[in-house]
Amino acid sequence: MKPSAAKANTRRWVIKIGSALLTDQGKGLDHAIIQLWVDQMAALRKAGIDPVLVSSGSIVEGMSRLGIERRPQAVYQLQGLAAIGQMGLIQVYESFFKNHGTHTAQMLMTRDDFTNRARYLNARSTLRCLLGWGAVPVINENDSVATEEIRLGDNDTLAGLVANLVEAELLVVLTDQEGLYTADPRLDEKAAFVPSGKAGDAALMAMAGGGSVHGRGGMRTKLAAAALAGRSGAATRIVSGREPDVLTRLANGESIGTLLVPDRAPLAARKQWLASQLEVRGRLTLDAGASEVLTGSGKSLLAVGVTAASGDFQRGEMVACHDPADREIARGMVNYSAEETRIIMGHPSEQIAGLLGYVDEPELIHRDNLVII
Repeated sequence: MKPSAAKANTRRWVIKIGSALLTDQGKGLDHAIIQLWVDQMAALRKAGIDPVLVSSGSIVEGMSRLGIERRPQAVYQLQGLAAIGQMGLIQVYESFFKNHGTHTAQMLMTRDDFTNRARYLNARSTLRCLLGWGAVPVINENDSVATEEIRLGDNDTLAGLVANLVEAELLVVLTDQEGLYTADPRLDEKAAFVPSGKAGDAALMAMAGGGSVHGRGGMRTKLAAAALAGRSGAATRIVSGREPDVLTRLANGESIGTLLVPDRAPLAARKQWLASQLEVRGRLTLDAGASEVLTGSGKSLLAVGVTAASGDFQRGEMVACHDPADREIARGMVNYSAEETRIIMGHPSEQIAGLLGYVDEPELIHRDNLVII
């Protein structure tokens, strides 16, 4: 792959592939097509791009394995089909990525993994670890245990949330259409293609239609996913998965599909999202050195720089950081509970394991989860 501005500026992609692209008209997984997707993602990795895959297909594969032609309506039946089909889905990915010398890792998620702050941090830490090891995470909604109250509803939404979780620069939503049109091109011959727009634009949402018989998503959910990704500064490409070598062509800077851009820079958008989502649950008092590092260098907060902790906060909750003069200088999502913080504060990171018997993170608050006031 030739060097390009697109490749230089995008190091982590979330790639969502829907059921229509992974299956043979709903008749089970299309192994030949999946092989092509895996080959392209392997090429991305060689080009220095970390792919995080959000893949549908488990329910359709379950239907195929059991010989069921019509998608059931009962949630418990869909959950059972997902449990059966997920086995085949992950086996195919594992086998094809192994041919490229690449490990895969399965992660099944529900809405609770994003709304519960401790689980959010746990999932984020796991994904960062997997990517650091060079593995390709394969993520799907946990249909086998999700209920109507906690299910994400579609993998487009899941992909948008994952883009925030891994701080992706680009969300690629692969679909069976070329991108966004002013109307459904299958029903309106006057529908015009929309090459670009702003993520979260209500006018674009008004153009979108519904989903297909085998999937839960549609263009509306893809636009909603772009809006979610845009909150953390990620751009989104809605593009046809029927295009040959579409992922490698995107990496080479080719303009394909509909590009939806965020209205904020990635770091600023993520900080704003964090600040607006969480209530302050506790307070940390920092020494002069830690205060200066936070405000002057933008580094993470280590336990060694904390002199006092108040409140009854848990891992993943927001705490306020005060300097020695009692001025609030920052807020952040903490990696340890109040009880744990009081044990490790004043101590260097290498002593955390000895003090607690385990290590969640070396930082008390990672700089990506820290907002300077």
